[in-house]
Amino acid sequence: MPNTPAATSPPLPLPVARHPEGVSNDEFRAAMSRLTAGVVLVTAQEPSLDPDDPSAPPGEDVGMTATAFLSVSLDPPLVLVSVREGSRMDDLLAEQPLWAVSVLSESQRHIAGRFAMKGRISDRLLFEDIPYVRGKATGAPLVGGALATLECSTEQRITSGDHTLVIGHVLTASVPSADGGPLAYFRGRYRQLG
Repeated sequence: MPNTPAATSPPLPLPVARHPEGVSNDEFRAAMSRLTAGVVLVTAQEPSLDPDDPSAPPGEDVGMTATAFLSVSLDPPLVLVSVREGSRMDDLLAEQPLWAVSVLSESQRHIAGRFAMKGRISDRLLFEDIPYVRGKATGAPLVGGALATLECSTEQRITSGDHTLVIGHVLTASVPSADGGPLAYFRGRYRQLG
């Protein structure tokens, strides 16, 4: 019998992970990437390792880039930020009720990218060359040159899917800079408007 190669079937496509509702993760991401979002830096300061000792060093500053941030209510003034469940920021905001938000300008793309990195270096090094002041109400870093800054106190935490929705009561709000436009996020990239 002649030595002929066995007939082979074409490889089967890999299964697409679908939720019971029928949409895949990739389909959902692609659709949501068409929604333009503003970009903010959420910051908080870890509590001191020894809160009973006034001479103990303060805890480390922590920051996270977010595009899921919005106004919830005018009276009282409430905002919402969505953080990935189990992330460092989620864990910190579960114990530290005071946090801040800096609305980034189009010239602050490098800050957004730095605090969005996976497997990043320590937060202490991330803040090293970024100008900021400490919020009077929260002690959290407020980025210099931001279009707006808000200081918040957590009112409610809601676990929803793989994220935690953190609703904050706004303690202070200021518009320190009117220069430049907002930093936007669209189709997986930071963009400038106009």
